[in-house]
Amino acid sequence: MTPVAPPADLRALTSLRFIAAMWVVMFTFWKNLDVDFVPTLATKGYLGVELFFVLSGFILSHVYLEAAGTGGFRYRGFLWARLARVYPLHLFTLVGVGALAVVAGLAGIAVDGSLLSWESLPANLLLLHAWGFAPEAGWNHPSWSISAEWFAYLLFPGFAFVAWRLRTRPVLATLAAAAGLLALYVVFAQLAGFLLTEATIRWGALRIVPCFALGCALYLIHRRGPVPAPGLMAGLAGLGVVAAASLPPGLIPLPALWDGLIVLLFAPLILGLAGLENARAGLMSSRAGVYLGEISYSVYMIAAPWQILAVNLAARLVGAEDKVLPLWLWLAVIAALPAAAAVSYHLVEHPARRWLRGLGAARSGPATAAGAT
Repeated sequence: MTPVAPPADLRALTSLRFIAAMWVVMFTFWKNLDVDFVPTLATKGYLGVELFFVLSGFILSHVYLEAAGTGGFRYRGFLWARLARVYPLHLFTLVGVGALAVVAGLAGIAVDGSLLSWESLPANLLLLHAWGFAPEAGWNHPSWSISAEWFAYLLFPGFAFVAWRLRTRPVLATLAAAAGLLALYVVFAQLAGFLLTEATIRWGALRIVPCFALGCALYLIHRRGPVPAPGLMAGLAGLGVVAAASLPPGLIPLPALWDGLIVLLFAPLILGLAGLENARAGLMSSRAGVYLGEISYSVYMIAAPWQILAVNLAARLVGAEDKVLPLWLWLAVIAALPAAAAVSYHLVEHPARRWLRGLGAARSGPATAAGAT
């Protein structure tokens, strides 16, 4: 496996992953709430995936860039560590969604007929369903982003090659990544007829590229030294994200460009939180916050099966045939999701990851170590 020095513990960024996951959850579950309005902040929840993508580029550069630049990087070990990180829970939720769809059908509960898309199953199993190889969105649809992550993992040596050569010019690298992101968003929307930030099984693999590149470039700024007033920077950036994502659609002339500007606001948010000492990061570095960040992948991956299971059961409880729940019951369903994610984390995600990494380390020899995150 790729030997790396233990990276600095960026606890606030771990906690940020939970916020990103819950933003996606709000986007997914809002349709099940019995209210007459949909806040724009909820409709923009798909951008939580972009936040994950930028964080991924930043963290993987944080852990592996030095090794990649100085010749200590082992590509096969890196890929094994990443596969151990994402695949077991992906497989578990894929099987789980299939089982839920079968049980729901037997119980007379209506579910989306595309859930059991047998034509899409091979692409899902091979993590290729965001590469254009899946004919329709089936099984655990949010896992398209894991397929996109796998695409970025395979290309990581290329990202690292460019980042390492620009390590002495981090601002230039970040400006170039930002300009490329905005240009791609605008051009893609013109050519495809829909926003790149809304792509999933169609062009999902492309969707991660500008965000991942931005994350790699941001790490170069962090690597140079702490940013000034990181707490203020993170706070203002967080408020900026909320304000920009809450702007009514009628006031946005170019949605593609606006989504890009929101994604760029993730940059000072991540830099600010990364620059904070753990003792100064408050709730973002607390044990509770870090734990929620650690289970955030489970939160994201089980959200769809939890929606099938919990919303249907709750709807039957109150006789809501349209699966639209009263506020108190909807909040209960949402609040129970992290608890369910904790179960999947401790019973599936974490032990499977440790077993696979241990297996890889045993095959590679005792002198090597698996990568982090």
